[in-house]
Amino acid sequence: MKNVPKLKWGLIAVSRDCFPVELSRKRRTLIAKECRARKIPVIELQTVIENENDVLKAERELEEKGVNALVIFLGNFGPEGPTTLLAQKFAGPVMLAAAAEETAENLVGGRGDALCGLLNVSYNVGLRRLRPYIPEYPVGNAAEVAEMIAAFLPVARIILGLRKLKIFSFGPRPQDFLTCNAPIKPLYDIGVEVMENS
Repeated sequence: MKNVPKLKWGLIAVSRDCFPVELSRKRRTLIAKECRARKIPVIELQTVIENENDVLKAERELEEKGVNALVIFLGNFGPEGPTTLLAQKFAGPVMLAAAAEETAENLVGGRGDALCGLLNVSYNVGLRRLRPYIPEYPVGNAAEVAEMIAAFLPVARIILGLRKLKIFSFGPRPQDFLTCNAPIKPLYDIGVEVMENS
């Protein structure tokens, strides 16, 4: 029986509305190009998250395109509230990454401050009690972010598979006595349903 989940992962950019949105768009496109060069199929989402209204647009686009895993890319500073709101509302696994500054010249007109934005997003992730995948070093150029995404995809596939997992076991703990089920709490935390028959 084949039951490995099929990944349809999307790449979405965020941008603080006082920064040039084109910088995030350009950097997102470069990452998508790097992913395609590595034969990593990508759904490049056209919505760029700048505010809460964009989160609603993104949700519609994600649903229309059937995306079940999401990479949120801070192409520049990025608004931490809407960014983490999208991560919270999205039903599948989420990865966060940020752009490295390409050149010293880019720091004047195309300034991004993406690392600073990622730090703020990380704090908001904690406030919302979210558990996205954040690479060990989550800041990079397009090629480096594509490598991070390649490492995320097997993780996303496992998370999707576990969320639909059903475990039937036989033992001394009946379903109704959840206080007896402390050892299986981590399974409930990731959405695994456990039915014990004793």
